[in-house]
Amino acid sequence: MIVSYHPVLAGDVNRICAGRDPNEEDLALMRQASAILLPQGCTETLWNAARQCCSRIFPDYRCRFLYKGKLGDIRLFQNYRLPHPRSWLFPTVDSCPPQFWDNATYPLVVKHNEGGEGSHVFLLNNRESVAPILRMFAGMEKNGFSGFLAQERIPTNGRDLRVVIMGDTIYSYWRVQGAEESFYHNLSKGAVLDMVSDPHLQAVGRHWARHLSCVSGINLAGLDFLFPVNEGHVTGHPLFLEINYYFGRKGLGGSKNFYRLLEEASQAWLKRVGCVGP
Repeated sequence: MIVSYHPVLAGDVNRICAGRDPNEEDLALMRQASAILLPQGCTETLWNAARQCCSRIFPDYRCRFLYKGKLGDIRLFQNYRLPHPRSWLFPTVDSCPPQFWDNATYPLVVKHNEGGEGSHVFLLNNRESVAPILRMFAGMEKNGFSGFLAQERIPTNGRDLRVVIMGDTIYSYWRVQGAEESFYHNLSKGAVLDMVSDPHLQAVGRHWARHLSCVSGINLAGLDFLFPVNEGHVTGHPLFLEINYYFGRKGLGGSKNFYRLLEEASQAWLKRVGCVGP
């Protein structure tokens, strides 16, 4: 029996757990399940319940909850020895000494642990620009949202590579800054899609994404890569920047096509783990 908590992926039993914790009926069904399908909006409570009741779960969200937020992404990259920009992690504002900012090399990227699509990400050009950002982060701490990181800025000619892992299939495309003065590569902040440029670099990014999937088990996520540029030319390995477990769909052709691809990925996974026929 396949139990699905995804609103689009069909199972033998279909449940919705939005806005509530799993109840006794959920747990009983999970214990009988041969496989469980989870939504991208999966809570840690739902993940833990599924993991305790069944060994076959798609997507695999172990790393999502073991390495939380942007700080968690960096810790995952460190633990798996994956190339990434030099980063400094701070669990609270007070844990970061003033000397860090005095001795930092600017421009410097600063990111709060929470947020997506470029929110709470800032480019600091000098020491004087630090204080208002720290005040903002301190206010977020009072509301229960803590942790931030500082990161070296990597020259990239204004683009990054989004690589999407969907089961055993991997897709890639560039996100290019829409305005020359823009710092952000997010589509929500004006970046544009480029599906075709530098296919050899896209292939390198997909290779690293597959390596991450193999070593970590991550099988549904959008990865962001930076390709360092020196004097206009790409140099060295791509750098892992972030892992997004809930990501935009425009680069995959919109929501309708995204769900078609996700259905194919989930069916291929079910077949591979022996939960559907050949």
